[in-house]
Amino acid sequence: MKDKERHLEFLRRCIEVSKQARESGNTPFGAILVDSAGHILWEQGNIEMTEHNCTGHAERTLMENVSKRYSKEELWHCTMYTTAEPCAMCAGAVYWGNVGRVVYGITEHRLAELTGDDSRNLTLDLPCRDVFASGRKPIVVIGPFPEIEDEVAAVHEGYWA
Repeated sequence: MKDKERHLEFLRRCIEVSKQARESGNTPFGAILVDSAGHILWEQGNIEMTEHNCTGHAERTLMENVSKRYSKEELWHCTMYTTAEPCAMCAGAVYWGNVGRVVYGITEHRLAELTGDDSRNLTLDLPCRDVFASGRKPIVVIGPFPEIEDEVAAVHEGYWA
Protein backbone atom coordinates (compact mmCIF):
# COMPACT_ATOMS: atom_id res chain seq x y z
CA MET A 1 0.00 0.00 0.00
CA LYS A 2 1.36 3.41 -0.93
CA ASP A 3 1.91 6.03 1.77
CA LYS A 4 -0.92 8.29 0.60
CA GLU A 5 -3.41 5.41 0.51
CA ARG A 6 -2.30 4.32 3.97
CA HIS A 7 -2.66 7.85 5.33
CA LEU A 8 -6.17 8.12 3.87
CA GLU A 9 -7.14 4.76 5.39
CA PHE A 10 -6.07 5.88 8.86
CA LEU A 11 -7.67 9.31 8.42
CA ARG A 12 -10.94 7.59 7.55
CA ARG A 13 -10.65 5.66 10.80
CA CYS A 14 -10.24 9.02 12.57
CA ILE A 15 -13.46 10.17 10.90
CA GLU A 16 -15.26 7.15 12.37
CA VAL A 17 -13.85 8.02 15.81
CA SER A 18 -15.04 11.63 15.35
CA LYS A 19 -18.54 10.34 14.54
CA GLN A 20 -18.51 8.31 17.75
CA ALA A 21 -17.42 11.39 19.70
CA ARG A 22 -20.30 13.39 18.25
CA GLU A 23 -22.79 10.61 18.95
CA SER A 24 -21.63 10.52 22.58
CA GLY A 25 -22.32 14.25 23.01
CA ASN A 26 -18.88 15.65 22.29
CA THR A 27 -17.46 17.84 19.57
CA PRO A 28 -16.76 15.84 16.38
CA PHE A 29 -13.03 15.21 16.43
CA GLY A 30 -11.05 11.98 16.40
CA ALA A 31 -7.43 10.91 16.61
CA ILE A 32 -5.57 7.62 16.50
CA LEU A 33 -2.00 6.58 17.25
CA VAL A 34 -0.33 4.12 14.89
CA ASP A 35 2.97 2.35 15.47
CA SER A 36 5.69 1.89 12.85
CA ALA A 37 4.27 -1.51 11.85
CA GLY A 38 0.87 0.03 11.08
CA HIS A 39 -0.96 -1.19 14.19
CA ILE A 40 -3.46 1.14 15.83
CA LEU A 41 -2.35 1.55 19.44
CA TRP A 42 -5.03 3.99 20.62
CA GLU A 43 -8.19 5.69 19.38
CA GLN A 44 -9.55 8.81 21.00
CA GLY A 45 -12.48 11.12 20.38
CA ASN A 46 -13.07 14.45 22.07
CA ILE A 47 -14.28 14.25 25.67
CA GLU A 48 -14.65 17.98 26.27
CA MET A 49 -18.41 18.13 26.70
CA THR A 50 -19.22 14.86 28.47
CA GLU A 51 -16.23 15.08 30.84
CA HIS A 52 -16.55 18.86 31.36
CA ASN A 53 -12.87 19.09 30.49
CA CYS A 54 -11.76 22.16 28.55
CA THR A 55 -8.57 20.36 27.56
CA GLY A 56 -10.43 17.24 26.43
CA HIS A 57 -9.45 17.51 22.78
CA ALA A 58 -8.94 14.16 21.08
CA GLU A 59 -5.23 14.68 20.45
CA ARG A 60 -4.32 15.94 23.92
CA THR A 61 -6.36 13.23 25.62
CA LEU A 62 -4.77 10.59 23.39
CA MET A 63 -1.33 11.85 24.40
CA GLU A 64 -2.24 11.76 28.08
CA ASN A 65 -3.35 8.14 27.76
CA VAL A 66 -0.51 6.82 25.61
CA SER A 67 2.21 8.56 27.61
CA LYS A 68 1.19 6.36 30.56
CA ARG A 69 1.57 3.19 28.49
CA TYR A 70 4.49 3.76 26.12
CA SER A 71 7.96 5.20 26.52
CA LYS A 72 9.03 8.38 24.77
CA GLU A 73 11.37 6.25 22.67
CA GLU A 74 8.45 4.09 21.49
CA LEU A 75 6.24 7.12 20.84
CA TRP A 76 8.91 8.77 18.68
CA HIS A 77 8.38 6.03 16.09
CA CYS A 78 4.58 6.44 16.08
CA THR A 79 2.27 8.56 13.96
CA MET A 80 -0.73 10.47 15.24
CA TYR A 81 -3.55 10.72 12.73
CA THR A 82 -6.23 13.30 13.34
CA THR A 83 -9.25 14.64 11.50
CA ALA A 84 -8.18 18.28 11.89
CA GLU A 85 -4.83 19.97 12.31
CA PRO A 86 -3.86 19.92 16.00
CA CYS A 87 -4.43 23.19 17.82
CA ALA A 88 -1.57 24.81 19.74
CA MET A 89 -2.49 22.95 22.95
CA CYS A 90 -2.62 19.59 21.20
CA ALA A 91 0.55 20.28 19.22
CA GLY A 92 2.26 21.00 22.54
CA ALA A 93 1.05 17.67 23.92
CA VAL A 94 2.37 15.87 20.82
CA TYR A 95 5.71 17.66 21.18
CA TRP A 96 6.14 16.90 24.88
CA GLY A 97 4.83 13.36 24.43
CA ASN A 98 7.46 12.78 21.75
CA VAL A 99 5.36 11.51 18.85
CA GLY A 100 7.52 11.84 15.76
CA ARG A 101 4.91 12.36 13.06
CA VAL A 102 1.45 13.94 12.70
CA VAL A 103 -0.91 13.41 9.77
CA TYR A 104 -4.11 15.46 9.57
CA GLY A 105 -7.11 15.74 7.27
CA ILE A 106 -8.08 19.43 7.28
CA THR A 107 -6.29 22.62 8.30
CA GLU A 108 -7.11 24.73 11.33
CA HIS A 109 -8.15 27.42 8.85
CA ARG A 110 -10.69 25.10 7.19
CA LEU A 111 -11.93 24.05 10.62
CA ALA A 112 -12.54 27.71 11.50
CA GLU A 113 -14.71 27.98 8.38
CA LEU A 114 -16.77 25.00 9.59
CA THR A 115 -17.14 26.16 13.20
CA GLY A 116 -17.66 29.86 12.50
CA ASP A 117 -18.20 31.93 15.63
CA ASP A 118 -19.44 29.02 17.73
CA SER A 119 -18.06 29.57 21.22
CA ARG A 120 -17.31 25.85 21.59
CA ASN A 121 -14.46 26.12 19.08
CA LEU A 122 -12.99 29.57 18.60
CA THR A 123 -9.93 28.24 16.85
CA LEU A 124 -6.42 29.65 17.14
CA ASP A 125 -4.79 30.76 13.91
CA LEU A 126 -1.52 29.02 14.74
CA PRO A 127 -0.53 26.14 12.46
CA CYS A 128 0.93 23.09 14.19
CA ARG A 129 3.96 23.34 11.91
CA ASP A 130 4.75 26.69 13.53
CA VAL A 131 4.39 25.23 17.02
CA PHE A 132 6.70 22.32 16.17
CA ALA A 133 9.20 24.60 14.40
CA SER A 134 9.58 26.49 17.68
CA GLY A 135 10.81 23.32 19.33
CA ARG A 136 14.12 21.53 19.25
CA LYS A 137 13.20 18.26 17.55
CA PRO A 138 12.01 17.55 14.00
CA ILE A 139 8.38 16.42 14.15
CA VAL A 140 7.16 15.50 10.68
CA VAL A 141 3.81 16.97 9.64
CA ILE A 142 1.80 15.66 6.70
CA GLY A 143 -1.45 17.27 5.64
CA PRO A 144 -3.93 18.47 4.72
CA PHE A 145 -5.53 15.95 2.36
CA PRO A 146 -7.97 17.73 0.02
CA GLU A 147 -9.39 14.41 -1.17
CA ILE A 148 -10.78 13.70 2.31
CA GLU A 149 -11.89 17.24 3.25
CA ASP A 150 -15.56 16.67 2.38
CA GLU A 151 -15.64 13.49 4.49
CA VAL A 152 -14.19 15.30 7.50
CA ALA A 153 -16.53 18.27 7.00
CA ALA A 154 -19.60 16.01 6.74
CA VAL A 155 -19.23 14.98 10.39
CA HIS A 156 -19.41 18.67 11.38
CA GLU A 157 -22.57 19.42 9.35
CA GLY A 158 -25.34 20.74 11.59
CA TYR A 159 -23.20 20.66 14.71
CA TRP A 160 -21.90 24.21 14.96
CA ALA A 161 -24.17 27.23 15.50
